[in-house]
Amino acid sequence: MELHMHSHHFTRRMPDWRAAAMAGFAAGVVFLVVEMVVLWLMGESPWGLPRMIGAIVMGPSVVSQAAPGAGIMLVGLVVHFALSIVLGLILAVIMAPFSFDSSVGMASLAGAVFGVAVYWINFYGMTQVFPWFVEARGALSFLAHVVFGLVAADAYLKLERKIDNKIESPSGAGFTG
Repeated sequence: MELHMHSHHFTRRMPDWRAAAMAGFAAGVVFLVVEMVVLWLMGESPWGLPRMIGAIVMGPSVVSQAAPGAGIMLVGLVVHFALSIVLGLILAVIMAPFSFDSSVGMASLAGAVFGVAVYWINFYGMTQVFPWFVEARGALSFLAHVVFGLVAADAYLKLERKIDNKIESPSGAGFTG
C-alpha cells in the first residue's frame, strides 16, 4: 500500500467554474432540506428561513408578516440559491489552487471548515446589517452550514473536470509540471 502525501501549497490552478456552480446549488438544496425538515420536526414553521432570506432584498418588514406570500418565498429562494452558487464558487477558488480536491477526506475537511467560516460570517458578521438573523443562531444553523460546506466540497470534487498539467518537452517526452 502506497501512502501519498499531497502538498497543499499554492499552485496556479483555475477551478472548474461549472462544477463549482453546480456544487453550490446542490449544497443549497441540501441545506434548505436539512433546515426546513428539522424545523418542521421541531414544530416550528419551516417557512421562516426563506422569509428571513427574502428580507435581505425586500426589507425587514417581511420577517414579521404573519403569512408568507408566494412572492416572499420566491425572492427568498432566488437569493438563497444565488448565495449558494456564489459560495460554491468561492469554495472552489480556495480548493483548486491549494489542492484541497486531492481526496475525499481533504475535500470534506476543507468543506466543513468553510461551512463553519460561512456560519460565523453570516451569524456574527452579517447580523450587523441584517439583525433578524440573530434569532437563527444555534446548533441547527451551525450544523446546516457544516453540511452545506461538506456537500459543496464533495460535490465539487465529484463534478470537476481535472485538467491535465502535462507539458510536452521539445523532445516529445511528456513530463508533469
